[in-house]
Amino acid sequence: MKFSVWAPQAKSVELIIGDQRLALQPQDGQWQGEAALNADEGYRFSLDGGAPVPDPRSRWQRDGVHGASFAVDPESLRGLAATVESPTVESPTVESATVESAGFNALPLREAIVYELHVGTFTIEGTYRAAQDKLTHLKNLGVTHVELLPLATFPGSHGWGYDGVDLYAPLPAYGTPQDLAEFVRACHRIGLAVLLDVVYNHLGPDGNYVGQFGPYFTDRYKTGWGAAVNYDGPQSDAVRSYVIDNALMWLRDYQFDGLRLDAVHAIFSFEAIHVLEELAAAVKKLAAESHRNLVVIAESDLNDPRLVRDVSNGGLGMDAHWCDDFHHALHRFFTGETAGYYSDFNGLSDVATALRDGYVYQGQYSVHRQRHHGRAPSGIGADQLVVCAQNHDQIGNRAQGERLSMMLESAQLKAIAALTLLSPFVPMLFQGEEWGARTPFLYFTDHHEELGRLVAEGRAREFSAFKWQGEVPNPQSLDTFLRSKLDWNELSQPAHAELLEWHRQLIRLRQSNVAAIADRSKPIVKFDAAKLWLTYAHGGVLAVFNFADRAQRIPKPAGEWEWVLGAAAAQQVPARGTLIYKKRA
Repeated sequence: MKFSVWAPQAKSVELIIGDQRLALQPQDGQWQGEAALNADEGYRFSLDGGAPVPDPRSRWQRDGVHGASFAVDPESLRGLAATVESPTVESPTVESATVESAGFNALPLREAIVYELHVGTFTIEGTYRAAQDKLTHLKNLGVTHVELLPLATFPGSHGWGYDGVDLYAPLPAYGTPQDLAEFVRACHRIGLAVLLDVVYNHLGPDGNYVGQFGPYFTDRYKTGWGAAVNYDGPQSDAVRSYVIDNALMWLRDYQFDGLRLDAVHAIFSFEAIHVLEELAAAVKKLAAESHRNLVVIAESDLNDPRLVRDVSNGGLGMDAHWCDDFHHALHRFFTGETAGYYSDFNGLSDVATALRDGYVYQGQYSVHRQRHHGRAPSGIGADQLVVCAQNHDQIGNRAQGERLSMMLESAQLKAIAALTLLSPFVPMLFQGEEWGARTPFLYFTDHHEELGRLVAEGRAREFSAFKWQGEVPNPQSLDTFLRSKLDWNELSQPAHAELLEWHRQLIRLRQSNVAAIADRSKPIVKFDAAKLWLTYAHGGVLAVFNFADRAQRIPKPAGEWEWVLGAAAAQQVPARGTLIYKKRA
C-alpha cells in the first residue's frame, strides 16, 4: 500500500505500523513510501522523531482522536465491482477516480424539503443503523433531503460535531464507515437525498494534530471557536486541497448529495479566487462527471447574495445559503423575545418582508450590530435561500434548549409551519419539529476533564445575563445528552399526531404546486399590524393568518379560492386560526 503525507517543514517522517518503523522519502513537501497493512492494523506518523500521531487524512479513527489511523477501501464504500487505478495521493485511502451514480439522483433544491437531524439524538440508540429504521417516517412526511449534523471524528462519544479534528474519518460512536455508506444507500433506495454539514472554518482543540504537519492554521485572522484555517497565506495551496478533497470524498465515496458549509463568514480567503469559489467549482465538476445533482449550501449571516451568484456575475457560485432573517423575524413575532439579535426585528412587518424577500436587513442600520447590515437580494432565486423556524443552533444555543413547541400553543405552531413550508424558499425542519416534540435539544459535549470544565464554565458565563432562562445544564453531564434524544413515543399522543398530519398536508400541498411556488415571481403579502392578520398568496396557494385572540374578517386577494386546510368558517377566520386555500382550476 502506498502512503503519502504532506509535511513540508519536517526533516524526517516515519510510518509506524505496530513495532515497524519505515522512513518515508521526501518529494516537494510530500513524504511517501510503501508498506503492507492488514485490515485490522492501525498506523501513525512520526515527525522528526516525535511522538506518533494520526494521519491528517485518516479515514477511520476506530479508537478515537488520539488513536491509530485505519485504512478504508473507497471501493467498498461505493459498492462498485470495478477496480479503479488511481495515482499516489496524500493518503493511502483517498482516490481521485470519479464514480457514476448507482441510479439515484437528488431532486433540485426548488423541490426540496430539508430535514436536519443529529444522528446521536435522532434515536435512543444514536446510530446510523437505528436512524435507518426511521426513514419511512421521513418519506411519509414528504421530506426529500436529509441533512446530517457534522460527522468528522471529535473527542468523546457524543457532541454536536462542530469540534471535529479528523475531517476524513466519520465518528465511531455512530457506526463504521460502512454503516454510514449503507445509511446513505438506504436513503437513496426510498428516494431521499442526503446532505452533510461540514466545518471548514476551524478544527476542535482536542486531538488536533494536523498543525504539526504543516501550516494548516494562521494567526492573521480570528474565529470564535479556534485558530483560523490558512486559506490564503504561504503554502495554503495544500491546505485548500486538504479541504476540497475532503468535500469531494463525502460526495464521491459515501455518495452524499450535497454539503452544508458551517459559518462561511468565518472562512477568511482574500486571494483573487476565494476558496469557496474553488470548492464550488470542484463540486460542479464532480457533478458533471458523475451525472448527479450535487449542491453546496453555505451557512452565513451576512445577507450577501454574492455567495450564491454565479462566478461570471461576481459571485462565489454556491447553490444556496441559509437565511437567518426568516427565522429571526418569525421567532421575534411569535415569542416576543427581544434579547440579542432579536432586538433588530419588529413584529409582523418583518415577517411580511421575510416572506417576500428572505432578507429583512438589506443595508439598513442594525441596532444589534451597531452598523449597517446586508444588501438587497437582487438577482437570486427563492430556491437559493434555505429557511427554517427552528434548527440545531437556534434551539441548542438557548440555555434550556427549548423548542418552539415548549413555548407556544398548537395554533401558533401550525401557523409557523404554514409560513415556513409554503414560503417560496427552500424549507427546512429540525428533527421532531413536525410533531411538536417536547424534548429539548441542549448543548452537550464529552471532552476530557479540564477542557470539559472550561467549556461548562464558559457556557454558564455566556448565559449569566439571562437569569430568566434558568440554570444552564452542564454540557459535560451525560444526562444533558440523554435528555436531548427524541421521544418517538410522543407520536401516539393525539396532539402530536394532529400536528404531524398538519405538516404532512402542508408538504403535500407544496409539492403539488411546486413549479408555481418555486417560480421567481414575488409572493403577494398583505398584513395589518394593528389587527394582527396576514395573507400570503403564491404559486396558486393562499394562506390566511389571524394572529389575534378574536375571530375576524380578513380580506382575501382577488381570485377564486378553494378551502383545503384549517378550521373553516363562513365569514370570519377563527382566533389564532390559519386557513389554507388553493386557486380553483
